[in-house]
Amino acid sequence: MGSLDATSTSLAEDLQDLQLDRPAKGLKSVEELEKLTVDEHLSDIERSVYLLSSGQEVQRISVIHNLPDLLRDTESHDECMRRVVPKVREVLHLAQTEMQVAASSAFLQILQKNLVPVQNYSQTFLQTILNSVDSKDPDVASAWLDTLLDVIDLLPKEVIKKEILGSAIAKGQLAQSVQSRLACCRILGKISTKFEPFVIKKEILPVVQSLCQDVDYEVRGCMCRQLDCVARGMGLEATKSAILPELVELTNDEECHVRIAGLETVVNILSLLDAETCGTTIIPLVCKICQQAVQAEDATLPVVATQLGKLCHGISDNLTDEQRQWFIDFYKKLCHVGLEKNKASSRVTTPLIDKDRGSKESDLTDIFELEDKLVECRKNSAYNFPAMVLFCGAKQFKPELHLTFTHLCKDPHFLVRKTISSGFHEVCKLLGNNANLIQSDLVALLKDESIEVLRGVISTIPAILDCYMSSGSNHTVSESKSGPLSDIIPAFLASENAIFTCHNWRLQEELMRNLSCLSRCYSSESLYNKVIPILRQKLVKARALPVKVAAAHSLLKLTRKVKKREQREEIYHGLIHDFCHARKCYLRNVFIDICRIVIELYSKKFFKETFYEYLLELHTDSVPNIRLSLCSILPDLKRLLILPTDRGLLQQLDACVRKLLVSEKDRDVSDGIQSAVEELDKIHIPMQSMTRRNFFEQDLDDQKKEEEEKLLLDNEEKELKKEEEAAEKKKGDKRNLVSAKKGSENGSSSRIPGPRKGSRAGLSGSNSTTKKFLYPSHITPEDSKEVSKTKIVPPGKAPGNKVQVNSNICKPSSGDSNINKKRVSSPKLSRLPLYNSNPNLHHGRPASPSLIPIKASTTSTTNKPSKTTRGSGIPAPGSAGTRRASVPTISTSRRGSLGGQLGTEVTPKAKGSNGALNPSIKERKKSR
Repeated sequence: MGSLDATSTSLAEDLQDLQLDRPAKGLKSVEELEKLTVDEHLSDIERSVYLLSSGQEVQRISVIHNLPDLLRDTESHDECMRRVVPKVREVLHLAQTEMQVAASSAFLQILQKNLVPVQNYSQTFLQTILNSVDSKDPDVASAWLDTLLDVIDLLPKEVIKKEILGSAIAKGQLAQSVQSRLACCRILGKISTKFEPFVIKKEILPVVQSLCQDVDYEVRGCMCRQLDCVARGMGLEATKSAILPELVELTNDEECHVRIAGLETVVNILSLLDAETCGTTIIPLVCKICQQAVQAEDATLPVVATQLGKLCHGISDNLTDEQRQWFIDFYKKLCHVGLEKNKASSRVTTPLIDKDRGSKESDLTDIFELEDKLVECRKNSAYNFPAMVLFCGAKQFKPELHLTFTHLCKDPHFLVRKTISSGFHEVCKLLGNNANLIQSDLVALLKDESIEVLRGVISTIPAILDCYMSSGSNHTVSESKSGPLSDIIPAFLASENAIFTCHNWRLQEELMRNLSCLSRCYSSESLYNKVIPILRQKLVKARALPVKVAAAHSLLKLTRKVKKREQREEIYHGLIHDFCHARKCYLRNVFIDICRIVIELYSKKFFKETFYEYLLELHTDSVPNIRLSLCSILPDLKRLLILPTDRGLLQQLDACVRKLLVSEKDRDVSDGIQSAVEELDKIHIPMQSMTRRNFFEQDLDDQKKEEEEKLLLDNEEKELKKEEEAAEKKKGDKRNLVSAKKGSENGSSSRIPGPRKGSRAGLSGSNSTTKKFLYPSHITPEDSKEVSKTKIVPPGKAPGNKVQVNSNICKPSSGDSNINKKRVSSPKLSRLPLYNSNPNLHHGRPASPSLIPIKASTTSTTNKPSKTTRGSGIPAPGSAGTRRASVPTISTSRRGSLGGQLGTEVTPKAKGSNGALNPSIKERKKSR
């Protein structure tokens, strides 16, 4: 073996030393260690042994971390147990904290993965664990104790009784250190559930009772927390006789730490006890603890507030009405603790502060500590409010807890308001139909200035709105304007101003995503006018990219709920204009993210018709990052295509890829397009005939989306028809009212009802009635003379600018009863906005005579007079046409004249190409 000064020891001698399990002391330099550890001629076992013997600390830790992997290899398992594991146990005696922690984790993994038989494990690894629990380093001892407790769950009870039980009892003797007795308490609590009750009574119970009476309060408190496990192992009768007396004594301990442990154990043991024990022992004990905590205002008060919800729920079946009311009143007292004494305590301590500087500092410290305890008490009470609502009942909420809930929502400390806002949705669910009682409290929380409070309520606002929508009132979308949501939703939208003043982009993202839930409780018009403008603004002005993406997701999701097509198209065109054609490159990059969301939410057909070509335009963008982002979405575009319908779109995609491959100069974009091409080659485009036969899950989802979009269009057409019919009916009623008024003025007092509107009988009346109907009061005498002199021409032979009058208009015929049944077929509804659908306008000016459509009088039969329309283009009352389907007629009278009705069509004086008026009929006769 080489000496300490020898630096040229050969590798053969080092390997010989490794075979003898002796460290090569001559290799001390870092270079030689690195050369040895990377040598391919060394096996893993040999390298591990050497590093444990002569390696650095980090190398030893690495070997210990990899110990489970060495044992997993079947070829090296026996060799590892023979050479590596003993070396590890040897090294751990003097190892530092980091290596000890690594070894404790590795030993647990070996047992969890069953890498070593239990018998071998108990002889090697378990002995090391038991010895290391008594380490003087508290961190090391705690790590090994946690490992031992986890190992107990995996070992059989025979091994536990033989190897662990005796050691645990020995650690619990009074002569042992406090650390050993604390470890004994935890071990006994863990193994109590492994043995039979008689073993526990004989072996464990005496040690448990001794530790409950220990002189050190930490030991008493630790053992008190384990009484729950010991009681479950012993059973009810043994618990009542042996455990409960100890527990009652511990809850009355002089140390606050022990009393807290006793209260927690009482709560955990409730499910084990019977009704008689709860009524005679537990309930009086709990009432006493609560009263003492309020009187002392010590550290037990926040713990009582924390455990009160579980406590009331556990003993609710055993309480009388009087006891139940006592716990409700006590809870209300906890919710108000500290609020009344703040001003009084400040007045009392102010003169005492000036006496002495030392007393001043101590008094301030005591005041702050007490204030923190009281705030924590109210915070824990707010956390338990849903449990108390369940305990009290929804019917008793208003008289018992409503006022307390309002005080918690308006508490001066933000931590209390934050806690109550985080559990607001749970309270709504428990109240059910009575959730509208806390509507004003929700509005107050949404208007809170604290960002933490807003975070609690914003994160749960979808569940809260669902509760209001599913409550007994069943507010629909149209009714929500006058329901309880009329105050909640504006406050929810107003919280956006406060949230976007902070720099918490995660909260901003959550707000943007949760805005999409308003589609269930807001009308289409309200969404378009109030919610969508906020999303469009944040989509442009928000700083963080996740916030923009969340706003885009909610915007596109809400747009699917907008009923009017004009409004939807305006949003889509706005996205294309503001992002795809934006001057700033980061907005164009956002457009690619928008397209990804559209592919996710909308049908393939919609995307191909609306965004496909605009997205491909970005391949010519001057910014390389935009082209690089485009490359990542190209495979998604190919998955949308179906042949042969989308052959043109496929050609555009191929041209885009080909251009990027040929002309791209940026290295990153070139790599991106190469990766995209490889993925594009793997995508198979389905044929249309194949997709009809085989529907995959994605195809079914896409078909469902497409049907929803089609249904939206159909519903829009139906609503337009209903609106037009309602408008026609309203105008018809108004016209009948005017006619009735004129008849009463003329002295016609007959009570016989007149003929129905639009019937033959109404048209074949007296001459006076016909004249009044043909020539209303707003037609000038000159116009009436000109119309009366107009030559009547049979239908179908009328020249271009002559008035056509049906000669049979006033004659009753046998086909009169079928007039209302036969309608002129209306053309398909226009998709253009209503203000662009007037056929009398051509680019903002009156259309020329050649562009004005002629009524069906030139093509219909002479015996079937067609219903004409007024000059405004709206169908006459009773017609089957719609606003877009009706064909307007042109009257020679002023605007609004009714002279064009009754089957009479009069063409206006049209202008020629030079702007001059065409000659009238009278002037033409003179010229002839």
